[in-house]
Amino acid sequence: MEPPQLPECPVCLQPFDGESTIPRVLACGHSSCEACLLQLPKPPFPRTIRCPACTQLVCYPHPQGPSALPKNIDLLRISSSLILSNPTELNSSPKKPIVSFPDFIPNLWSHEFHNNWKGWVVPRDTISIDASVALDGSILQGSVTNLKKSTGPSFRCRFKGNHKVGLFKVGSFMDNVEYRFKYSYLAKAMWVLFKMKDAALSELELILTCSLKSYRICTPYGLWFNEEDDHLYLVCERKNIILLDVIVSDVQYDVSSLAMIGMELCEAISGLHETELVSGCTSLSCYCIDDFGHVFIDLNEVLMVSWRVQKMITDSVSFAQNDDSKKLAMASTNDGLEIHVFPSPELLVQFVQKEGVDLEFAKSTFFVGYSSDVWSLACTLVLFLAGKSFVEETHDFLFSYIPALISGNAHDCEGLYMAWLDKVSGLLDARLGSGYVLMKQLLHKCLCFDPGSRPLVVDLWKCLRELIIKPKFDVMGSSQQKLTNESTCHCLLLGDLSWSSNKTNKVDNEDGMMNQFKGENLVVESDVVEGFCKDSLICTDLKGHLDCISGLAIGGGFLFSCSFDKTVNVWSLQGFNHVHTFKGHEHKVMAVVFVNREPPLCISADNGGDIFIWGIKVPFEEKAIKRLNEGKDWRYSGIHALAVSGSEFFYTGSGDKSIKAWSMHDYSLSCTMIGHKAVVSTLAVSNQVLYSGSWDGTIRLWCLNDHTPLAVLGEEAPGALTCGSVLSLAADGQTLVAAHENGCIKMWNNDVPLNSISAHTSSIFSIYMDRHWLFSGGWNKTVVLQKLSSDESGVDVTQIGTIAGDSVVTTLLYSQGKLFVGHADTTIKVYSFEG
Repeated sequence: MEPPQLPECPVCLQPFDGESTIPRVLACGHSSCEACLLQLPKPPFPRTIRCPACTQLVCYPHPQGPSALPKNIDLLRISSSLILSNPTELNSSPKKPIVSFPDFIPNLWSHEFHNNWKGWVVPRDTISIDASVALDGSILQGSVTNLKKSTGPSFRCRFKGNHKVGLFKVGSFMDNVEYRFKYSYLAKAMWVLFKMKDAALSELELILTCSLKSYRICTPYGLWFNEEDDHLYLVCERKNIILLDVIVSDVQYDVSSLAMIGMELCEAISGLHETELVSGCTSLSCYCIDDFGHVFIDLNEVLMVSWRVQKMITDSVSFAQNDDSKKLAMASTNDGLEIHVFPSPELLVQFVQKEGVDLEFAKSTFFVGYSSDVWSLACTLVLFLAGKSFVEETHDFLFSYIPALISGNAHDCEGLYMAWLDKVSGLLDARLGSGYVLMKQLLHKCLCFDPGSRPLVVDLWKCLRELIIKPKFDVMGSSQQKLTNESTCHCLLLGDLSWSSNKTNKVDNEDGMMNQFKGENLVVESDVVEGFCKDSLICTDLKGHLDCISGLAIGGGFLFSCSFDKTVNVWSLQGFNHVHTFKGHEHKVMAVVFVNREPPLCISADNGGDIFIWGIKVPFEEKAIKRLNEGKDWRYSGIHALAVSGSEFFYTGSGDKSIKAWSMHDYSLSCTMIGHKAVVSTLAVSNQVLYSGSWDGTIRLWCLNDHTPLAVLGEEAPGALTCGSVLSLAADGQTLVAAHENGCIKMWNNDVPLNSISAHTSSIFSIYMDRHWLFSGGWNKTVVLQKLSSDESGVDVTQIGTIAGDSVVTTLLYSQGKLFVGHADTTIKVYSFEG
């Protein structure tokens, strides 16, 4: 037999003994030891404390402390008796089965996913597009104003002034939702990200964080959703000077100029490799220069190069299949790809294979890695030395090599390569003569057909440096050696973001291509993902009232609606057909609640002070079970709000500034709670606390056990700005939400005030909270849907979307995956999402 279980403190778990662990009784009925009560954190409300057992907010004697609370004599007596006797096993009451209802908007992202990516989505108004320079919707001038640079959820850095940006399309959002539902800016961006493949998300994260590891990369600002075309874009910094703008391909540069430019290019490529990223192929447009002459890598342009190479391969495959060499030659002349784009042989192999061409001889030996960037870098340096001659020779080589590669003729490929390399060697000999043997040998090694035989970037940098100065010692090299493991790198040109067999780019004319090479800010198309929302918003109209809908309640399988037409209608939740009408009120019915008891009841109240209690059983009775009336005078405006607490009490909020508690046993008035200075407009009950909101702008908290006041929210300091009258309250657990006259939503979680929410610009007449959903509607005829996510840091509110209506929203209710909206035009709309 188990030893006796002694009553213990719920905080320190020590048995109560009446000496060191003295049980003190709180107003909620639970007991805790005196020492632990002294150590509990004090809520921000004066003279209150949270019970450690039930977390209820209760009155607390101040400044006397827990010693002023009564001892729990019964617990002390039980504790002493259990030591001498066997404990009686008490079976805990069985738990009610949890009924799972569908979410209002199904298949949304998880809280963890939202936290990981929300910090990378920049505000919609930080990016501006100059449509005057747009060409076929693809070439756009972008700028950013006061952008907060996102570096993930950890920290941000503010930029001032206007900056040019590059935009690369990473996905599209196609909205198939019907009936006026509109997803918010952030929700659309999150949809696209949520639907992306894991590999694409990982690559995107690598790009967004790469500037934290290397300063030689143009800073990725984050992700921006363009609501004009419904595309999500990667936003990257654009430097003022593009290397392509200052380099002329038909000019041959001297060796010292080559060394200076080459060292900067090597440092930029090395900085990219430090982040374990590989471009795969670069062009002059991929390099930009800052105010101090340092070269940076433009990631958007790197991704753009991928499209150029893909287009070249796609056209080549198409022409090869049609055996039309004339068209291939014409395409190679007009597409501009011969200008400063130098893909390595292994990159061409990978692209051809992605086009569906099987190359058996190249499956194991052609790997794209760090050495692929060395090839492009060496070609760029040869361009500086040989000028236009090298461009022409490389152009002829590429458009002869690719068809041979597609045909699978390895012998022809090797012959074309050797012939091209001989011509390049001749150009280098003519340009460098016999004085730079080491430099020529190193460039030859960089252009080696086998990627594994090419030197490291740091070796090329050292050789270029020696053309200017011969140092006595070297500190470079040791860190570079660890980058030779090609399996750890990620190639941008072969990644999910830049590669798609269905990719199209609208810039296909001569002017558009020229703008590309002039370094304009480009919008690059990439069909990585299309975040398609397949869920439809279904709407059902309930018509039967003759005036404004003022309240809604659900229970017993029915929907109850009250109206200014002095009636309460009953609707079946099965088919939303009208079942019955309660008549008897002589004034506008302001509120209605359902009481879940045996037998179930419906309570309605009007602005004349009348309260009707209706029995809920089929068939419905015409006459009310009970009719109550509050006293009034010429200043009195009747009842404005109703709330119910279990089966003990229901509460009325009145125009005489009071809250009245009515007994559910004999329907008598139990007590009147005074404190507000204006009409009590809204009531809410949660966690043994009654919340009352008033036109005086305050919210008062009352203990449900003895109806004593607990705290007051909204009493601002003199001269402080207020949000106006409190028009609606919603409470769930430890979260309280208040809607105000000026459109502001205030929220408290665990008694701590959170940042105000500005989802509306005018009065909010109704707000409703259910688990992680927050609905609000009012004067602007729009229902705003927001999702609540809570963790250790607090509650995060994300606006998901809006539902536009034809009339002012007067009341809201959410139940079992359906949203019920009452309007001023006498209609009730029922919304639900169906896949």
